[in-house]
Amino acid sequence: MKRRTRGTPPRAGDLTPSVGAETDVAPLGRAAVKPAHERTADEDLDIVDWERVASRDDFRSLVAAKRAFIVPATLFFVVYYFALPLLVGYAPGVMKTEVFGVVNLAYLFALSQFVMAWGLAAWYLRAAGRFDVMAQAIVATLGRTRR
Repeated sequence: MKRRTRGTPPRAGDLTPSVGAETDVAPLGRAAVKPAHERTADEDLDIVDWERVASRDDFRSLVAAKRAFIVPATLFFVVYYFALPLLVGYAPGVMKTEVFGVVNLAYLFALSQFVMAWGLAAWYLRAAGRFDVMAQAIVATLGRTRR
């Protein structure tokens, strides 16, 4: 398929008569307003004073709450995840201990990592709900104090 370059007249029936750049794969030939996710910083209609937002106490408490969740959750995950290969490598006798039948501690530990990941995901969902409420309160307050 041959691409049209800038300055080339559109073909009859061409629904994309304008091209944003020489390398565009999907030309920007829309007459409507661009969706928010496609706007550049210069085109953004709702510019936020991020220094003012970052200096607010409620925003700082949101960041602190997120950090208080993310750091321990990440550390727990990493330690739990790498405990299996470390225990298998450095304490194979313990991990070979059969619990029932041919199922040993290593198999149980490996299966428990699925439970741990789902539990961590559920814990995050609860925390994210609280973060969303805090963020919505900040956005609502900023909407009222806008100049």
